Amino acid sequence: MNVSKIIAGLMAVSAATTGWAVDKSLKGEVKLDGSSTVFPIAEAAAEEFQKEYPNVRVTVGLSGTGGGFKKFVAGEIDISNASRKIKDEESKKAEGNKVAFVELPLANDGISVVVNPQNKFVTSLTLEQLKAIWEPGSKVKTWKDVDPSWPADAIKLYGPGSDSGTFDFFTEHVMGTARLSRNDYNASEDDNVLVTGVSRDKSAMGYFGFAYFVENQKTLRAVPISHKGQPPVLPSVESIEKGTYSLARPLLLYVNLKSAQRPEVKAFVEFIVKNGAKLSKEVGYVPLKEAVYTETVKKFQGAVGSAKPSH
Repeated sequence: MNVSKIIAGLMAVSAATTGWAVDKSLKGEVKLDGSSTVFPIAEAAAEEFQKEYPNVRVTVGLSGTGGGFKKFVAGEIDISNASRKIKDEESKKAEGNKVAFVELPLANDGISVVVNPQNKFVTSLTLEQLKAIWEPGSKVKTWKDVDPSWPADAIKLYGPGSDSGTFDFFTEHVMGTARLSRNDYNASEDDNVLVTGVSRDKSAMGYFGFAYFVENQKTLRAVPISHKGQPPVLPSVESIEKGTYSLARPLLLYVNLKSAQRPEVKAFVEFIVKNGAKLSKEVGYVPLKEAVYTETVKKFQGAVGSAKPSH
């Protein structure tokens, strides 16, 4: 993902428009990790934030949603970037480690199912067909196995690894149970690897976040998805915002409330949320309503205020 466009767009955002005075003396470190889907937003925000606060170091990891939560619930990072909600077992681990947190919405996304542009015969897919392709023990080896009218070319599958929130969301919504999937496919937590794989193989199919499709739509083709007899729908800003695209999902931040007592962490969270709409648009995701960002900042500030300061 090329974040230069996002950063350029944020250059126009001054301290006056963001609504707080910039304290150039602010020091410290902010650690984020998690979703590859949220990564482009987080990395762009980190780079621009460090221009405003040059003495604060912001690091953004790329471990996948599950990998980020593992570090987050152990108290190893300040913020977990997530493309799914935290699981009950993860929340219990956080509680056991005395990691109190707040969940903050950042944007909306739609998982894009893509094929190589040379593939002209797949004009749409149903969720049932996706299930047949991706389920454990799938007998689907060729495109002809999906539809008898399609060629008998072997399908080369690309998808996120098991630490990815995209993997969790896709399997839950397609298979009906999270984490159920065939394992004989090319897996990576780095969506750019998946993009490259599909773009170089005319028999390939893959899935990942909408922004990665938008960034690479010259070398990929998104497949319209239908469900329960409804007309096929392409992932788009409009279909994701309206919820008519069946693989739409939220993008989230989880903030350690102990970490948020530190002024550099608090300032960064306010920065990324207040710029959430602009960041989302620049990277190709679907922004929330401005009122939601305003309420999210209030929610965060209220959670920080009610949390016990660390001693």
